[in-house]
Amino acid sequence: MDNFTFQNTTKIIFGKGSENNVGQEVSKYSKKILLHYGGGTIKKTGLYDRVVTSLKDAGVDFIELGGVKPNPRLSLVQEGIKICRENSIGFILAIGGGSVIDSSKAISIGSLYSGDVWDFYLGKSEITAALPIGTILTIPAAGSESSTGSVITNEDGFYKRAVNSELIYPKFSILNPELAFTLPKYQVACGSADIMAHLMERYFTNSEHVELMDRLIEATLKTVINNVTQVLDKPDNYDAWAEIMWSGTVAHNNLLNTGRVGDWGSHDIEHELSGIYDVAHGAGLAVIFPAWMKYVYKHDINRFAQFAVRVFNVENSFWSPEKTAIEGIKRLENFFKSLGLPTNLKELGIIDDRLDEMASKATNSDLSTVGNFIKLGKSDVYSILKLAK
Repeated sequence: MDNFTFQNTTKIIFGKGSENNVGQEVSKYSKKILLHYGGGTIKKTGLYDRVVTSLKDAGVDFIELGGVKPNPRLSLVQEGIKICRENSIGFILAIGGGSVIDSSKAISIGSLYSGDVWDFYLGKSEITAALPIGTILTIPAAGSESSTGSVITNEDGFYKRAVNSELIYPKFSILNPELAFTLPKYQVACGSADIMAHLMERYFTNSEHVELMDRLIEATLKTVINNVTQVLDKPDNYDAWAEIMWSGTVAHNNLLNTGRVGDWGSHDIEHELSGIYDVAHGAGLAVIFPAWMKYVYKHDINRFAQFAVRVFNVENSFWSPEKTAIEGIKRLENFFKSLGLPTNLKELGIIDDRLDEMASKATNSDLSTVGNFIKLGKSDVYSILKLAK
């Protein structure tokens, strides 16, 4: 087990009706806030009205900025930064899924920075200050409600890049599983794939003697697998949604990082898909992760065999570790298919005319590598994309 320091400062408020107390939580930080959200769904479901009532009851004034899209755009972030600066905003409340929360985090760091917020995503500047944010989660998937990460897409070149800082941990996150009842089935499937990818990125590690985290990751994966089919069959199954929502948070709140170094190569590769083609992040991961596995599994066949046995119940009594590993990858792919997710680029509507471009962008024209389990250069990324065709 590697040395580590762990601290997560996000207060989690979990359960039925928990959004009704958001005003009390926000008022601890500011009486003038930016209310940030996506489309009109929160108004159709009544969530918007409940939040506004709670904010007004607590004496909190707000300025709205809606319109966040999946793969959140830098242009809207810049609009939010302008609003915050011109109106002396002291807090940002995100209502939505990972895209809204990531956009809010970007606004929070850009509002207190004299330069271009994109500098942070290019690694040109270090985050030293951020407006506090809070979240009301409506889509279990990205885990941004309790993470140090933010991912933004720059329309100029369609670059999708990430930044991490403990300064952008949300101050609080409200998790009410009831808010996920109206999600479309495809969005449920994509969210589950995203959660599973966060877990698998941590699972495939070169760190040794990490049994506790291995078993926690395996248990969380099995929990998602066991419950996603239940909510697809019965969208108002509160108990199943509660399991998925909490799994999504635990998968990405950095607890399961402890004592190990994860990979993240699949995420870096997928960012090029969703950056250029604007596909759903979870759908892209359902395509890229199995392809990555097929390319790297021989690096540690025993770990892949362990994954197959413990997560997908592959019987290994008479099998070789390699056959067990391959069967595990196959069962993961079949599981994604059973959810109605794509498992190849063609099903995503992506042809192979830009594979070289994506491989080049992922590796900065082969000047850098992605991943840690195996460090992947441009030719490796290109090979994985070819396997994903």
